[in-house]
Amino acid sequence: MSSLPKMTITEATTALRLSLLAIFCLSLSTGVQSQERYPTKPIRLIVPFPPGGGPDVIARILGQQLSASWRQQIVIDNRPGAGGVIGSEIAAKSAPDGYTLIMGNTATHANNVGLYKKLPYHPVKDFVPVCLVASTQSMLMVHPGVLAKSVKELIAIARAKPGSLSYASAGNGTAAHLSMELLKTLTGINIVHIPYKGNPQALTDLLSGQVQLMFPTFVAALPHARSGRLRPLAVTGTGRSPALPDVPTLIEAGVPGYESTLWYGVLAPAGTPGKIVKQLNDEIVTALRKPEVQEQLAAQGADPVGSTPEHFLEYIKAEIAKWSKVIQQAGVRVD
Repeated sequence: MSSLPKMTITEATTALRLSLLAIFCLSLSTGVQSQERYPTKPIRLIVPFPPGGGPDVIARILGQQLSASWRQQIVIDNRPGAGGVIGSEIAAKSAPDGYTLIMGNTATHANNVGLYKKLPYHPVKDFVPVCLVASTQSMLMVHPGVLAKSVKELIAIARAKPGSLSYASAGNGTAAHLSMELLKTLTGINIVHIPYKGNPQALTDLLSGQVQLMFPTFVAALPHARSGRLRPLAVTGTGRSPALPDVPTLIEAGVPGYESTLWYGVLAPAGTPGKIVKQLNDEIVTALRKPEVQEQLAAQGADPVGSTPEHFLEYIKAEIAKWSKVIQQAGVRVD
């Protein structure tokens, strides 16, 4: 038998060093790969409103899809208070690592800029837009006791008798309030605002005739429009709804430039890596294309969007400018 060649001490030392170097490089490579993988743990999706509302329902529909796709839990974290300010501040101050997101909406990332003198977060500087997820319309409804059968007739009545009509909202600065203030701004009419402590109470008084008008959400308005208990005059988006195809948009009804939609979108804290933002966007857009997701959103009166981060950013900026002007002209404050 031939014997193996003997190694010198120097050769053995060199071989050992090379082995250790190879192990170190392998571990370093594995560590980098694990860092690049996303997600590797549960993701917190902050909803800055109570459970059961539009932002919460849409967040849960989306979270279910992302959880199934990534096999990582999407934890819905409801942090209500101050019109979405509390939850938004928490999100803004979270680590920008992709593991804390927020389901922002028209209030948190557009209206609040004009409504509050001092916000503890900036809707543009403190966030990275990921994807505009969905939008919903409202409906201009009148009690049957109001003679107006169209928006033009309503405007004529309001101009003939300024202050004779009143409208309900869920409170100062809410969507129903600002939707009517936008209409007043564009048409120059004078209608009295009656704020309530929530949509149910406001809708109840509209149904009883205590107030004459309101902009309820589409889902809340639809049963009453179909039953005839309330009269729909127009929808607030840029297109008619398949659920009520005979009801025009406010633009079609003679108010050029009118659009008031509630939108919902996912954002991350500023500084979140672009790779993660892109991956999130890709997954959300994929989820929104699924028929079952579209059906779930439709049940909430919501239309899927699925924008790019860049488009979402420009949309937020435009919404801030638009609603800040309306709020300033109407003199609305909530603090």
